[in-house]
Amino acid sequence: MPEPSSSLAAAPSPDEGPEPRQRFSEVLSDLASRPSPTIAINDVLGAFGDRAFGALMLVFAAPNILPLPPGTSAVLGAPLLFITAQVMLGRPTLWMPAFIRERSIQRDSFALLTAKLSPVLARGERFLKPRLPFLLHRAPERIVGAACLLLALILFLPIPFGNIPPAFAIAAFSLGILERDGMATIIGWLATVGSILILVAISSAILAGIRAFLDQLWVLIG
Repeated sequence: MPEPSSSLAAAPSPDEGPEPRQRFSEVLSDLASRPSPTIAINDVLGAFGDRAFGALMLVFAAPNILPLPPGTSAVLGAPLLFITAQVMLGRPTLWMPAFIRERSIQRDSFALLTAKLSPVLARGERFLKPRLPFLLHRAPERIVGAACLLLALILFLPIPFGNIPPAFAIAAFSLGILERDGMATIIGWLATVGSILILVAISSAILAGIRAFLDQLWVLIG
């Protein structure tokens, strides 16, 4: 039977409060300042701990808000499919296969990306705080996961600048999960609706262009 003093020794002092969590931008800066030549997905998982779901969603979504070379959105979108599917399924912890966890990028490239994102994130984080918790209960969060999975699928589509709206929506959802801020979740839902409307409009325009081309081709052939 343990001595009574053992449990008391483990108890925190009444004067000691829990240390405030680092903001996402602060953790990113810490990762970028590491001396290692590369930053692996496993490093990000370890840095964020129990916030890995929201953190990795944001890591892979936020760069898509910036202008990127063609095809980059598909590379970044692939891990998003894996993560958002687990949010939708309500998994309590994030599981990543070794081939994804071991993927890494050069620290210099990571530091450059962090330098571009951190000022924007830091400004946004000033407005984030825990609120509207009912929007982040288990069931609503699984619905958010389903929406993010759909948005991640949209990222794969080869639409010029079409990756920016869904990436913004996933980033907003991610910040909501990270900071337990229901207002960020509402912004994510508004951006999701906008993303779908843009996709429908672009798809309609593409289909109309194809029909017009076929009609002209038929006239020329006929």
